[in-house]
Amino acid sequence: MSSKTRLSFAHPPARPGEQPDFSSLEIPKAGALAVPPLDVAATDCVDHANSLIRVLNDAGEPVGPWADYLGNPDADTLRTGLADMMTSRIIDTRMLNAQRQGKMSFYIQQIGEEAIGCAFRRALKPGDMNFATYRQQSLLIAGDYPLEKLLGQIYSNAYDPLLGRQLPTLHSAREHGFFTISGNLGTQYVHAVGWAMANALTGKENLAVGWIGDGSTASNDFHTGLLSASSYWPPVILNVVNNQWAISTYTGVARGHGRTYAARALGYGLPALRVDGNDYLAVMAVTKWATERVRGGHGPVLIEWYTYRVGAHSSSDDPSAYRPKDEAKAWPLGDPIERLKQHLILRGDWSEERHVQAEARILAEVVDVQKRVEAAGTLLDPQPIPGASIFKGVYADTPEHIRRQRQEMGV
Repeated sequence: MSSKTRLSFAHPPARPGEQPDFSSLEIPKAGALAVPPLDVAATDCVDHANSLIRVLNDAGEPVGPWADYLGNPDADTLRTGLADMMTSRIIDTRMLNAQRQGKMSFYIQQIGEEAIGCAFRRALKPGDMNFATYRQQSLLIAGDYPLEKLLGQIYSNAYDPLLGRQLPTLHSAREHGFFTISGNLGTQYVHAVGWAMANALTGKENLAVGWIGDGSTASNDFHTGLLSASSYWPPVILNVVNNQWAISTYTGVARGHGRTYAARALGYGLPALRVDGNDYLAVMAVTKWATERVRGGHGPVLIEWYTYRVGAHSSSDDPSAYRPKDEAKAWPLGDPIERLKQHLILRGDWSEERHVQAEARILAEVVDVQKRVEAAGTLLDPQPIPGASIFKGVYADTPEHIRRQRQEMGV
């Protein structure tokens, strides 16, 4: 007699050697969803959490209520966004090549996800703080973080502002709104919520922004962050970058039998939106809405950015072991750089020729920075850091009154 009890396992659309298949994905037409009021409650976000907010249609035209809400961004704003994404991708390509050449120990790319961080960062204000993962370099690039410092930390040499005290891809740039990355996935949520609570208690107007991937939603900190945000209603935006794959695990494992990650927030009473993360204008529009909501005192919000991780999880990963090699080409929501490029061309504000020229200019700038950084040494040939500075920035300076007290006590 066979048992009726059994286990169920989530399976990806295709395995190596099989034809990529995304036919089961439900991709609504662009412009189908309305813009909710800034003070919307979770109970009125069911459609927004389960469907997909899109602005650009297949022809590259902005359509629907979210396009109207965004307005008509000027050409320079969109060209800046395109340059941010191109810079990110060129850096990713060159850094992975450098890692393969043995010039660094480790690297993590974000190819295919550039629109999310680049568009989001441009909407933030000085003093806002991102609690990011290792796949949000775009926040630094769009935040005009010096490339020498960005690359210097990857090479862990004299250009590294952290003096080699952090892993190569775990950046820290407080002055650029980028909190030190924790290698423990999921902690970004509790850190972001706690920072936002402290801001509210001290009367500051800045936002906290938490970032995790779809795999990290399986961590306890994800749920702790949602519960705390729901209980205390701090000024925080919580982002889930759903790029379809955790380290080598299909997103369905972390999602379980739930429909979307955004929908999970509804159970905690948090409004949530689900967005086409490869649509730069959609990211701009939703980020504008989310920041206006939180700055207006209407409470936190969760956003699921729906995208695809084109490259490997890291330089130590081989995705050909668990997914088809050409799966990225079959992703139905396209490439974020190509989509914004085509939109700008459609507007008459760009051309294929200008794109090639821009790509060459950005490449030359990145190569120039890379050469200067590499000249300072690599992990294989490091420049020594003075021993006297090893504890610099590790401990707070002892206050003067305590130093005097210790002297009086003879300590």
